[in-house]
Amino acid sequence: MTEKDYNPEKKQMKAMKKQELASAPKKIVDVPQVKSEKDEKVIEKKEVKSSKKETPKIKKTIAVVNGRSLPISTKHSVAICNFIKGKKIENAISDLEQVLSYKKAVPMKGEIPHRKGKIMSGRYPKKAVEHFIKLLKSLLSNSSELNNPIITDAIANLGSRPYSKFGAVRKKRSHVKIIAREKKWKKKK
Repeated sequence: MTEKDYNPEKKQMKAMKKQELASAPKKIVDVPQVKSEKDEKVIEKKEVKSSKKETPKIKKTIAVVNGRSLPISTKHSVAICNFIKGKKIENAISDLEQVLSYKKAVPMKGEIPHRKGKIMSGRYPKKAVEHFIKLLKSLLSNSSELNNPIITDAIANLGSRPYSKFGAVRKKRSHVKIIAREKKWKKKK
């Protein structure tokens, strides 16, 4: 059932007004040139004001890189973080490459056998070292504005551990955060 049209004349009146507006000739109004010159002056003034508001660029003091949910052991991550802390980024990368070639061991605590060299006990965590080298290369590019960057903080935390395919075993995950700052030289008294 449709609604009743109680006022059919009103609809017809609206339609007639629309037809009159559409058929009426449009008036063309010429705009004088004087106004456009004023607009140009206003635009020039705005351009001058915008150039004065330039702020000096703030120099970066730290460079940060985050690794989220990396599939590496948290124990190995903590040991590598302690191993690279306080070193230059280039030196840390070269040391970790030596770990990959089994020439240098990462010092670890616990019931781990002793290794050759000056350290006591240690291991060669290959998979974790590969992830750390990627993070350090990213940190190196992030710290391009810094002079003489040194790794000040290297933090490894336990990440969320998803269940494996069959549901009984949980996989390993770690969050890693590495921060580099400029080395400040102390003045001798």
